[in-house]
Amino acid sequence: MSTGTTTGTGAEVELAIGGMTCASCAARVEKKLNRMAGVTATVNYATEKAKVSYSGEVSVGDLIATVEATGYTAQEPTPPAEQTDAGEETDELRPLRERLIAAVVLAVPVAAMAMIPALQFEYWQWLSLTLAAPVVTYAAWPFHKAAFTNARHGAATMDTLISVGISAAFLWSLWALFFGTAGTPGMTHPFELTIERTDGAGNIYLEAAAGVTAFILAGRYFEARAKRKAGAALRALLELGAKDVTVLRADGSEQTVPVEELKAGDRFLVRPGEKIATDGTVEEGSSAVDASMLTGESVPVEVGSGDPVTGATINVGGRLVVRATRVGADTQLARMARLVEDAQNGKAAAQRLADRISAVFVPVVIALALGTLGFWLGNGVGLTAAFTAAVAVLVIACPCALGLATPTALMVGTGRGAQLGILIKGPEVLESTRRVDTVVLDKTGTVTTGRMTLLTVHPAEGTDEAEVLRLAGALEHASEHPIARAVADGALEKLGALPTPEDFANVPGLGVQGVVEGHAVLVGRERLLADWAMELPEGLARARAAAEDAGRTAIVVAWDGEARAVLEVADAVKDTSAEAVGRLRALGLTPILLTGDNEAVARSVAREVGIEEVIAEVLPQDKVDVVKRLQAEGRSVAMVGDGVNDAAALAQADLGLAMGTGTDAAIEAGDLTLVRGDLRAAADAIRLARRTLGTIRSNLFWAFAYNVAALPLAASGLLTPMIAGAAMAFSSVFVVGNSLRLRTFRAAG
Repeated sequence: MSTGTTTGTGAEVELAIGGMTCASCAARVEKKLNRMAGVTATVNYATEKAKVSYSGEVSVGDLIATVEATGYTAQEPTPPAEQTDAGEETDELRPLRERLIAAVVLAVPVAAMAMIPALQFEYWQWLSLTLAAPVVTYAAWPFHKAAFTNARHGAATMDTLISVGISAAFLWSLWALFFGTAGTPGMTHPFELTIERTDGAGNIYLEAAAGVTAFILAGRYFEARAKRKAGAALRALLELGAKDVTVLRADGSEQTVPVEELKAGDRFLVRPGEKIATDGTVEEGSSAVDASMLTGESVPVEVGSGDPVTGATINVGGRLVVRATRVGADTQLARMARLVEDAQNGKAAAQRLADRISAVFVPVVIALALGTLGFWLGNGVGLTAAFTAAVAVLVIACPCALGLATPTALMVGTGRGAQLGILIKGPEVLESTRRVDTVVLDKTGTVTTGRMTLLTVHPAEGTDEAEVLRLAGALEHASEHPIARAVADGALEKLGALPTPEDFANVPGLGVQGVVEGHAVLVGRERLLADWAMELPEGLARARAAAEDAGRTAIVVAWDGEARAVLEVADAVKDTSAEAVGRLRALGLTPILLTGDNEAVARSVAREVGIEEVIAEVLPQDKVDVVKRLQAEGRSVAMVGDGVNDAAALAQADLGLAMGTGTDAAIEAGDLTLVRGDLRAAADAIRLARRTLGTIRSNLFWAFAYNVAALPLAASGLLTPMIAGAAMAFSSVFVVGNSLRLRTFRAAG
């Protein structure tokens, strides 16, 4: 599958890069690509991908040729859905695992004989040589091959350091065994921390050569496995889609076809237990849909005729006929995957610094190793001591941890977010979540449901509420007005069924009238009753006034010549909004309610959810000015919205959170997208983003601190090469393992 796309100024392509073994490799590839005319490239060591923008005469073939000329491989990547599962052995991991097993089996007895005097029988060092030789040649071959390839291209990478260190230790030992003093009694290692040999073979380093190989192979193997686990969430996301779909043809026949053949406008069948093949609108049937795999919301959602459904969700109830509205790359699932992939390919400012360091890291370490050798020789400690320190410097240096610090945390954090219905657009968003102190909440569709709902029934004395709902609901069910729909839906929810009106008429601007079960029924404004010479009794008049004071719409119901009830209809507050506001406050944010509604309605909603500051009666085009004014006051503003009229404000805010139930314009403008329409997800998104940022920072701190501390220790002669190799392997595994802790993030509540 080609990932290349054409833009207004050129084209973009994503390439899978093979052969990279450390951050220095990624820096080299990125540098070479960026030297090409009209090319801008970012190479991610953790994801092993290059995101390239190019223009002019450059082709994808030219890009691949440049990468290959640098000593690596490049190709358009396999779609994540087709990649091997993270738990399985891949073509990359299998040979690495085989070499690791061989290295461990052979290196353990070599190290044991070197460290335990009781095992040092006569000529034991020759057995050590026999066991170590396959480790240094076969097991360490990937290091030697990569070092040779890089040398041919005039470059040095992490593999160069490892290969030189292992080869130096092994060749020194060969020289000592065949031509040196390995058999001379009394020779020991030069530093206190090394093990004293009792047979005079103190200046052979076979255990270092074999041990370093085993430790670094172990680090590479566990690092590779962990990196695959880090990307598992994205692969799982793309594997959610249905593979086949039952299409309903014009003649009424059913035909099962691959989902790739489905077109927008096609009608398809979804049976209970099946996945919905693509985004669409229900045309027939009703059911409950489990969308937890996309939204993180465990409660199935009831859908019926006219309701939208999303591809990859599961029909857990009745039979549905759906008309496809979006297919292929346009579906919500595909858009989510693109957002996650784009975020994982991004780089934070701190990571760019780490990349610059990685680019010059290896030459600096080689110079430091040579300097260490010269320093100890100049201080008269002997060639053996100087050699030990120099090899330790080569082996302990690790730019890999620097290269993995940001991308692995991003991979896991964004992947976990996708599982919870939270999409983070990129690493720069993470910094914004740390700084924000004010959150502006759009009312309609964000804090409230965005649709009119029947809230309360006030029956007159002696009138049964169920009868009010039955008669008013039956009449309103024949109308398409939003308020009428609210009354009808409320009546249906409580009663389950409604009678059919015998007569119905719409009275423009006032309400509806008709005959239901033999009663002449009126439902609408109070003025409609006046036309029939009816008045509201005192109790109902008080209920109407109280409803209007609270910013709600009051509907009067009358039949058989008398006013019988007042119905309160309003845009209902979501059940979770008050809890969400509390969570946002707990994160140190001051909530502000922003709405175009009148002050009374806004204040009523604000009281219900616990918001003190309200900005009401704001025109859609003025919302961005409100955000600017708050920023001018010195506040760092997060904005949560879902409509077209929120897009500009979302873009202006320091952090934009778009509700995924809203418009495409809002989602494009937001920095974080909340797939489900639950405001609590906003608090979860900020918590996850802050935790991901914290993980990146701890990774970078560890990576920098490790190298700053380890290199001087090795240069001072306080570490043996084998201990240095173990430390180097641990540093990368630690960074990836720390990132994997983000997989345990849980949404609150």
